[in-house]
Amino acid sequence: MNALRRGLGNSLVQAFLVVVGLVWVTPLAGLFLSSLRSAQDTAKGGWWTALTSPSQLSFDNYSALLGNAGMTRAFWNTVLISVPATVLVVVIAALAGYAFAWLEFPFRDAIFLVVVALLVVPVQVGLLPVAKLFGELGLFGTIPGVVLFHVSYGLPFAIFLLRNYFAEMPKEMLEAARMDGGSEWRIFTRLVLPVGRPAIASLAIFQFLWVWNDMLVALLFADSSSQPLTVELQSQIRQFGSNIDVLAPGAFLSLVVPVVVFFAFQRHFVQGVMAGSVK
Repeated sequence: MNALRRGLGNSLVQAFLVVVGLVWVTPLAGLFLSSLRSAQDTAKGGWWTALTSPSQLSFDNYSALLGNAGMTRAFWNTVLISVPATVLVVVIAALAGYAFAWLEFPFRDAIFLVVVALLVVPVQVGLLPVAKLFGELGLFGTIPGVVLFHVSYGLPFAIFLLRNYFAEMPKEMLEAARMDGGSEWRIFTRLVLPVGRPAIASLAIFQFLWVWNDMLVALLFADSSSQPLTVELQSQIRQFGSNIDVLAPGAFLSLVVPVVVFFAFQRHFVQGVMAGSVK
């Protein structure tokens, strides 16, 4: 009887998860089908009509997207912003997290408290002052300026996360490595980084998704030549509201890249999320 109840309970949970998965995937599938339909077919009916009339589907819209200079430039701008902003945050935060967790230096705890305090500063507070500073430095309206802003505001949380994760590592393990003659750099690269891979992967996913989907910072700090895909899509909607043959594939491209990144690192992400519950 207990086995029957457990089996029924598992079946209900699995059915619920399937329903949730279908609800989550439906908008993505709808956007993909819309990106394969012409503007005329889109005006006649919803995307679900393509399920019964597959002749509507073609890749002509993606050809039009590749021929749209603004959209292609915005896509590569998004890549040039998201990848460096993610890599720099992960590298700097890993180094700082290890230093705050295991190295002794003056005012270590006080500096870490300042880092934690920066977590409560909303991004909107720094927009105008930083914009003025970037204007004086010649960084306003450039891709390096947008990257620098994302790195600066992503580091407090990243350092806090990795420092707490690294601090949970057994002290005896690091002391044994030091007794064997390992330098701090060797311990960091050969011991700490492999053990901390789940937390680092989780941080990389969060940072990449945040930067890739950002529009507020890019809307203020990027000019027409450096604006990412989110700003370009918003501009295309405002200027050419009926230009669905370009907007739909552009929106799908903007959505599918974070989804692919998430599923590519899903295993590490789950390990990072569950790490705190098993220590």
